[in-house]
Amino acid sequence: MKKTYYISLANGEISQIRTASPWNYKIEATEDEIVQLREYFDQIYSTDWQGFYRAHTPYIEYHHDPTNDAYDATMQKVYQFIYQLGDQETKKFIEDQGFLDQKQND
Repeated sequence: MKKTYYISLANGEISQIRTASPWNYKIEATEDEIVQLREYFDQIYSTDWQGFYRAHTPYIEYHHDPTNDAYDATMQKVYQFIYQLGDQETKKFIEDQGFLDQKQND
C-alpha cells in the first residue's frame, strides 16, 4: 500500500509529516520503495564522505575521480526514482530543472 512521503534531498530526510521539516518532493511510495530510497541516500552519504577525503588530496582531479562518478550516478538514480513516484508538481520540477539523464527519458 502506498503512502505519501515528503523528501528533503539536502539532508536525506524522508517523512510522512508534511510540516516536520522543509521538503523538496512529494511522493507516493510503498514501504519497499522507501527502503530503496533510503539505500540510495546511504550511498550518497558514503560517497560524499569519500569525496570529502578526495578533496583533501590535491593531485586527484574531479573529472578523474571515480567517487564523483559514483555520486553523480547515484543522484541520477535518486532523481529518476523520485520522478517515478512523485506527484505532478514533483515531476514537472524535476523535468524543468533537467535533473534526469535524457537517455533515461527517451
